[in-house]
Amino acid sequence: MKRLLKYLHNYRKESILAPLFKMLEAAFELFVPLVIAALIDRITDFSQTGDRSFILKCFALLLILGLVGLVSSCTAQYFAAKAATGFSKELRHDLFAHLLSLGYPEIDRLGTSTMITRMTADVNTAQNGVNMFLRLFLRSPFIVAGAVVMAFTIDAFSAGLFVGVVILLFLAVGLIMRSNIPLLKKVQTKLDGVLNLTRESLSGARVIRAFTLEEQTASHFREENGDLSRIQQKAGRISGLLNPLTYVMINLGIVFLIRLGGIRVSNGALTTGQVVALYNYMSQILLELIKFANLIVTINRALASANRIGDVFEIPSEDASGDPKRQQDLPRNTETPAEAAGTDRKDKTAHIEFRNVSLRYHENSDEVLTGISFRAEKGQTIGIIGGTGSGKTSLINLIPRFYDATGGQILIDGTDIRELDRTELKKRVGIVPQKAVLFSGTIAENLRWGNPGATMEELDEALRLSVAEDVVRAKGGPDAVIEQNGRNLSGGQRQRLTIARALVKKPEILILDDASSALDNMTDLKLRTNLRELSANPTVFIVSQRSSSVMGADLIIVLDDGEAVGMGTHEELLKTCEVYREIYETQFKKEA
Repeated sequence: MKRLLKYLHNYRKESILAPLFKMLEAAFELFVPLVIAALIDRITDFSQTGDRSFILKCFALLLILGLVGLVSSCTAQYFAAKAATGFSKELRHDLFAHLLSLGYPEIDRLGTSTMITRMTADVNTAQNGVNMFLRLFLRSPFIVAGAVVMAFTIDAFSAGLFVGVVILLFLAVGLIMRSNIPLLKKVQTKLDGVLNLTRESLSGARVIRAFTLEEQTASHFREENGDLSRIQQKAGRISGLLNPLTYVMINLGIVFLIRLGGIRVSNGALTTGQVVALYNYMSQILLELIKFANLIVTINRALASANRIGDVFEIPSEDASGDPKRQQDLPRNTETPAEAAGTDRKDKTAHIEFRNVSLRYHENSDEVLTGISFRAEKGQTIGIIGGTGSGKTSLINLIPRFYDATGGQILIDGTDIRELDRTELKKRVGIVPQKAVLFSGTIAENLRWGNPGATMEELDEALRLSVAEDVVRAKGGPDAVIEQNGRNLSGGQRQRLTIARALVKKPEILILDDASSALDNMTDLKLRTNLRELSANPTVFIVSQRSSSVMGADLIIVLDDGEAVGMGTHEELLKTCEVYREIYETQFKKEA
């Protein structure tokens, strides 16, 4: 929580004024029982004295105390709410920016549902904790301590009862909180699981219906939700002991107080008004301790959420400087100076070169890529083909450093990519991912993501090259609105527009990761023909499971279980690579 307190720096004034006004309200509240005591005693003697003016003054004073207390309370609430909402605004902004800065491995480890929970529920819980802390954390102890002190000013003998009750109440509250706080942390963890299951079920609703698994999915959800409910109920039952236990203790204390007060009134040591004042102070202690106990629950929930948010901030981001902290653990060039001097000049000027590259997603996991080496010159088209899970996407994800190689080197123009500025590297790369993702807005807005200053002529050219002109015409032009995630478009239309978006960027390196899987053969052929007309002459990587998509490439890399089992042109691989030949013959027989 300490590292999150910096988000209150811009609200220091509000963070100070809110508790001060709450303590001012509490001070006025502590004077009320004294005024009532004097009023009761004077009313008791009214038949003898007939002093009506004193009674009116007491009523006026009570009204003033109430109004001033109300104004103080509203002012405190205003400042506390302003500080808490400002805190959550800045925290959520930084958290979102940090999540966007994380690399693929960190995002894979966190999971989407966890990130959403941190951004929403955890930030809201932390905001509520800040609000309650500013309003009550000083007020409640001040009222309890003040009530005990005021009781001593009235009657020290009776005040001893206050001390005993307060000690017992604090012990009861402490034991309940000690049992309840671990359960509240479990609730947050279980909530992550329920949110993850809900997200999966909603995003995969069509698949669930296609396999008629509605009942099984609902049963799984009932089981997870039941576990969450059981933990919440257990935590609720323990929290539910708080109010009855404190009420019993306070009411027993009140019974003893009234009994003791009655005896001392009979002895002339106390007046009736003083007994009523002591009763009011005891009631104030009861209410404030209940508020304080609930505040402790809220603060502990906020602390648990703050720690979960802090854990996200602890994850190192993929910064623009190349993340030297992570580079320390990565392999460097293992060539000796003599070996480097003897390296062919062409190796040094190759546009992109993989040197014995390997990849593990986690430290103890198996290698998903092993010993990949090849060279791509500027303007060449590199085809990457293989079965599902062979490592095609993993390979091309290394180029923009979505993942860092755990072995070997990747060089661009002779420079290790780990020595390049991340932002500049990504500006040189245009990527069309496997899943075509578009955002709500106009077609033109989506196309300009990589080049905000692109002219309409550049957009039209990119649409022509990506065979997407008919899509734009059918939707009414570049200013036509795309719904969230492009749901008002077909799969093929989304793919063509994402290709156009990458082309508008005019990258040096263009990566098409199975980007034509939803296109028919004629459209796919036209697209590949158009890519050869690109004026920027980029190095193109085409990842596909269809041999027809890569057969015209200058170099085809055949992957099988993370290893390069063949490299060459289409004709060479038909003769030398059994895996490629099987893929080719299977697909063309199927098409025939």
